[in-house]
Amino acid sequence: MKYMLLIFNRPGFVEELSQAERDELFGEVQTIMKELTESGELVGGEALADPTRTRTVRARDGLPAVTDGPFLEAKEHLAGYVTVDCETPERAVEIASRWPDVRFGGYMEVRAVLGDGGTEM
Repeated sequence: MKYMLLIFNRPGFVEELSQAERDELFGEVQTIMKELTESGELVGGEALADPTRTRTVRARDGLPAVTDGPFLEAKEHLAGYVTVDCETPERAVEIASRWPDVRFGGYMEVRAVLGDGGTEM
């Protein structure tokens, strides 16, 4: 089953790290991504731009209304995602638990991805 691992962290936290800490963090991400590629579990993933570049679209009076910036008052923002194809939800949680952002106050959300039929619910 496919799982989307949503990466949440605090805006600007990377800039607060020393160069050695940044190198370690990005090195750990590269290691995990390499392992997932080699095991065949990696489906894809991307980092997301700073939340200040976000646009939110909602309906207002039946018409689309666009606003700038983050749309939630939160200390964390969605920073990126990794999609994996794992045998069990426990394996997806294991991968998320290793993500280095978690050690720096971020968190990971593990969400099952529904197949084309959407009957897995």
